[in-house]
Amino acid sequence: MNEAAPRIASKRRQTKETTVTVALDLDGSGHTEVSTGIPFFDHMVEQLGRHGGMDLNVSATGDLVVDTHHTVEDVGIVLGEAFAVALGDKRGIARYASRVVPLDEAAVEVALDLSGRPFLLYEVSFAPDTPGLGEPPFDPQLVEEFCRAFITAAGITLHVRIRSGRNTHHIVEATFKCLARCLRDAVKIEDGSLPSTKGTL
Repeated sequence: MNEAAPRIASKRRQTKETTVTVALDLDGSGHTEVSTGIPFFDHMVEQLGRHGGMDLNVSATGDLVVDTHHTVEDVGIVLGEAFAVALGDKRGIARYASRVVPLDEAAVEVALDLSGRPFLLYEVSFAPDTPGLGEPPFDPQLVEEFCRAFITAAGITLHVRIRSGRNTHHIVEATFKCLARCLRDAVKIEDGSLPSTKGTL
């Protein structure tokens, strides 16, 4: 844990489509409060806090009568912005992390680098006619859009690959849990140095 400064941040974003507020503490206890109007998505974002060891508060309202896409994407943007602010200059962090997380028949692999260079490799596919999850329905293809929005705002290189899986719920949840665990590993303070030969991240 970084004792020099609390790794906390709050961000708010308002557009004609959504209003999103995020507060997080990277060194929290996994306490989460998430309300986006999309219950299944709430459950997935909660995984980021609980398994990521972050205190996370997310509140969003959006044009759900049009689609859930805008809300999911904008939550990713604001969460990424808050994450980047909370991380600060990244001094002492582990920076890299990779894991495979299973959930029953599903297993998802995540590797990431808190590099400051956003890049997404996402190799998890769902058929276009895959039923949504929950009500209003959460389109599983939006997981990729959430990841892209989050890593672009946070400056993260992220690789996501499916190892196995048939159940849509299991695949999506394994993805969020694996991402959470990797974030938890990567933000961990190891020493006081900056993990880069460039002198900046």
